[in-house]
Amino acid sequence: MPDAHSNGASLPALRHTAAHVLAYAVQELFPDAKPTIGPAIENGFYYDFDRGEPFTPDDLVRLEERMRKIIAADYEMTGQTVTRDEAIARFAGNPYKVELAEAIPDGEPVTLYTIGDFTDLCRGGHADRTGEIGAVKLTSVAGAYWRGDEHNPMLQRIYGTAWHTPAELDGYLTQIEEAQKRDHRKLGVELDLFSIEEDAGGGLVFWHPKGAIVRGLIEEFIRTGLRERGYLPVVTPHVVSEKLYEISGHLENYAHGMFGALEVEEQRFRLKPMNCPGHILIYRGQPHSYRELPIRYSEFGTVYRFERSGVLHGLTRVRGFTQDDAHIFCTPEQLQGEFEQTLDEALRLMKAFGFSDFEYFLSTREEALRADTDAIAEDAIRRALERYELPYQLDEGGGAFYGPKLDINVRDAIGRKWQLGTVQVDFNLPERFELKYRGADGLDHRPVMIHRALAGSLERFFGILIEHYGGAFPAWLAPVQAVVTPISENQVGYAREVAARLSGMGFRVSVDESNEKLGYKIRHWKTQKVPYILVVGKQEAADNTVNVNERSVEEKRTISVSEFAEELKRKVDTRG
Repeated sequence: MPDAHSNGASLPALRHTAAHVLAYAVQELFPDAKPTIGPAIENGFYYDFDRGEPFTPDDLVRLEERMRKIIAADYEMTGQTVTRDEAIARFAGNPYKVELAEAIPDGEPVTLYTIGDFTDLCRGGHADRTGEIGAVKLTSVAGAYWRGDEHNPMLQRIYGTAWHTPAELDGYLTQIEEAQKRDHRKLGVELDLFSIEEDAGGGLVFWHPKGAIVRGLIEEFIRTGLRERGYLPVVTPHVVSEKLYEISGHLENYAHGMFGALEVEEQRFRLKPMNCPGHILIYRGQPHSYRELPIRYSEFGTVYRFERSGVLHGLTRVRGFTQDDAHIFCTPEQLQGEFEQTLDEALRLMKAFGFSDFEYFLSTREEALRADTDAIAEDAIRRALERYELPYQLDEGGGAFYGPKLDINVRDAIGRKWQLGTVQVDFNLPERFELKYRGADGLDHRPVMIHRALAGSLERFFGILIEHYGGAFPAWLAPVQAVVTPISENQVGYAREVAARLSGMGFRVSVDESNEKLGYKIRHWKTQKVPYILVVGKQEAADNTVNVNERSVEEKRTISVSEFAEELKRKVDTRG
């Protein structure tokens, strides 16, 4: 969908204006509610309010109706610059606005914007008139702490979306409806793939057999790529001394994302939030020559990060997850080639799992963290992207604390963006751990590290795949590739023979031996999104055939078991 409109404001400006319109409507209908902040966000906007009573679904309907009247009035958005003291006096009855005004640094302009009878403290970035909002919809209400701090008051956040035209809004709402159908949390239960067991604690994933099968297939695909590119497997502990993270800088820069220390015999240990320090210790454990480099270590390493319960979300935001983690130790001269082969593998992975629309972000470090080597790292990333003729955007300040990185976003089957692969160039950690190799000149030199997690985490990647495919995994990835369904109990023996034959060829096949009617069995396995339902009756048993019900294909066909095996093998081999 477009980001801007040829005859009006950009979508972010339009949505920011819609947030003001919402606050205006709330002020009119609920004058006791105190407005706080209301920015535009991806696909919409929100506004936070402090109100004693909760907003109800009926309230949203009333507010939406009032917003449409404000939009139809086509109020001009007017702005004025005032002093900070004037702004504080203007909002004296609203402590949130006063706090915002007081926080504006000296020398920065303080601006007020007005539509109709509503004036707000705001930096700007609006449509010229409310009438430019072509379509608006309020979608939900949620709780949100003031300024994201749990020690502050809980506010009510009203979410909405705004578009240039009703047609764009309808398209977006259709996408949302489809996204709800594909929600991996719902499908995870319906397809018996995984669970989050609250008795064990939130954000911790239990993989059920079917989900574990898919996870294993993902792992094996990634392991094959690692083997082909010369990576050596390693395994590191889940708990290590806190001193390791003092050296790495994680305690200084990432303590908020780590679980608290464990006291053992007067020593402090931490659950690992990253695998890289462990791989560094393995490298550092013995001397290395330039002739050995690059050295590539890989690990499906489980890490633990502290996330507050309010942000946990199925598989995509958890507290314990397994990364397809790998680290390359190379000479500066090898950096370019190693980064390019890593980018090539990232593209192979994502295309194999059905993604075709990518966005690339070169993320630099914050100015305070930049070093002379940052330019070298950024140049390697930039040249790799240019070699593959990949357009990219610059994300200033978005890099890791130890180096610049490349982030790869994908769009799923219904157009949503997900951040997946990350590749980072790191001169910092080799310096912190005093890593070295003996060069051709007989002197010690510092290696460069490349951090790569191409799927990101198996949990998040799996959750995205569930939603991308809507739970209907392609045949090569499906936990159950075919179910043999006998028409009556007289064909159960033949059904078992067919299943055993296919299983012996390496396919994942089961038999439905239930006493249910055939129609019920077929409907059940369709809801389980099995790629093939093989119906066998008296005639099929006599002819050594199966009647093939292929997912999403209306036509049924009867073929030999050998023909079906060849067809399924083609699907698996080509990842069709």
